[in-house]
Amino acid sequence: MSGVAMSLVAPKARKHLSADALFGLVRSGFAAIPDYRLSETDIALTDALMSAFAMFSLKSPSRLAFDKERAEGNLETIYGMERVPCDTHMREILDPVSPEWLRPLFKSVFRQLQRGKALEDMVFLDGYYLLALDGTGYFSSQTIHCASCLHKVQRNGSITYYHQLLGAAILHPDCRAVIPLMPEPIIKQDGTEKNDCERNAAKRFMSKLRQDHPHLQFIVTEDSLSSNAPHIETLHDHGCHYILGVKEGDHAYLFNQVQRAEHDGRVTSYERHDRAAGIRHRFRFVNDVPLNGSHADVRGNFIEYWEIGHDKVQHFSWVTDLRVNQRNVFRLMRGGRARWKIENETFNTLKNQGYHFGHNYGHGEQHLSVVFAMLMMLAFLVDQTQQLCCALFQTVWAQLGSKRLLWERMRALFYAYALESMRQLLEALLYGLKKSPPSFALDSS
Repeated sequence: MSGVAMSLVAPKARKHLSADALFGLVRSGFAAIPDYRLSETDIALTDALMSAFAMFSLKSPSRLAFDKERAEGNLETIYGMERVPCDTHMREILDPVSPEWLRPLFKSVFRQLQRGKALEDMVFLDGYYLLALDGTGYFSSQTIHCASCLHKVQRNGSITYYHQLLGAAILHPDCRAVIPLMPEPIIKQDGTEKNDCERNAAKRFMSKLRQDHPHLQFIVTEDSLSSNAPHIETLHDHGCHYILGVKEGDHAYLFNQVQRAEHDGRVTSYERHDRAAGIRHRFRFVNDVPLNGSHADVRGNFIEYWEIGHDKVQHFSWVTDLRVNQRNVFRLMRGGRARWKIENETFNTLKNQGYHFGHNYGHGEQHLSVVFAMLMMLAFLVDQTQQLCCALFQTVWAQLGSKRLLWERMRALFYAYALESMRQLLEALLYGLKKSPPSFALDSS
C-alpha cells in the first residue's frame, strides 16, 4: 500500500457483520442444503451456489463476463470456493434448485443484524418496523420461457412470457439503507393454468413472514392497489398494522365518506411550518371511516396531506389502522411516504446501480431464473448490511462518490491482485495501492 493516504485510518469492523463474516455465513448456509444429485459430482452444489452469489456480489454484468474472469484465486480466498463451475455447468446445477431452499440464508443474515443490534435504529414507531411491499418484473421474452413463467396472450396471438416477484424491505424514513427480506416469486403455481398474481403472492408472503419472524412487529406500507378489504384482513390475520396509499379515483366511496365526515364536523385540519426549508405541511384526517360500501365492517383512519413549497405542491393520502391525532400524524405521513424506498432504494438500485437486475443471467427450464433473482437479492442484503453497519465500506463509498464506481473499482482490484479478504480489498481502495513494475512468469526450460 502507498503512503499517500496513511493519515486515513481504516475503521474497525463489526466482527459478525463484516463482509467476510457474512460470506462465511452464506457459504455455511449453502453447505446445509442437501445436494439433490445422487451420483458423484465434480463440483459441489455449495460451490455452484457460492459462484452465482459471488457473480452478483461482484456485480458482474453477465454470466459470460464472470466466466471469463473466474480464475479460482480470490474466489477461493474471499468466497471460500473449492472449484468454480463454468457458465454452462453452473446453469445445469442450479436449474433444479428450489428457491425455498434459500430461505434460511436470508434468516441467518437477519439474525446477525439482530445479534449486532443493527436494527435498533430502524424501529419506526412504538417498537414496530416499517415494512414496504411491492411487486416488480425482472424478465420478459416472446421466445424464452420455463415452467414457472407467467404468460400474456397479445391481441395478435403472440405470447409474452415474464417473471415477477413481490419484494419486501424493512426501511426507515431517516435511513438510507434498506433491509430486504426474501421476496415471494409471482410464478405459475404447480397444477394451475391461471397466472399467479400479486395478491396471492402477498398471502403467501405474509404466512412465511410469520413463520420466519413470529415475534417481530410490523407496520406494512404499500401503494393504493393494496388498499382493499381482503388484503387488509390478511394483514390483520398476521398481526400487522398498515399505512396504505389511497387515490380518489380508485376509492371514491372512501373519499365521499370523508366529505360526509367533514360536513358533520369530524375531520381535523392541522398545519405545521418548516421555515428553514420554506415548506408548509398541511393535513386533514378523520378516524373510523369505512373503506368501501361492500365491506362496511372494514374501517380505517384517513390521512390527507399537502406539502406546499415555494413553487411546488405535492399531495398524498393514506388509510391506516393506527389511530391518528395531531401528535402522530406527521410521523405517520413520513412512514407512508417512505414506501418509495422499495422502488428507489431497492428495485431502482438493483436495475440501474450496477446489479443488472433486468439482465437475463439464465432462464433454464425449471427454477433457474427465480434462483438467480433470489441470489441477487441475497447479495443485495449483504451489501445493505455493509452500508448500514460497516464504517470502512461507508468511508470508501463516500470517498468514491457513487456505488457504480465503487463496484467497478472493487472488481478491478479483485481480478488484478491476490487478496486475503474483502476487508483488505476495501482498505486498498481507501489507502491506494503502490504500483510496481510488472513481473513475468518466464519458462526457463
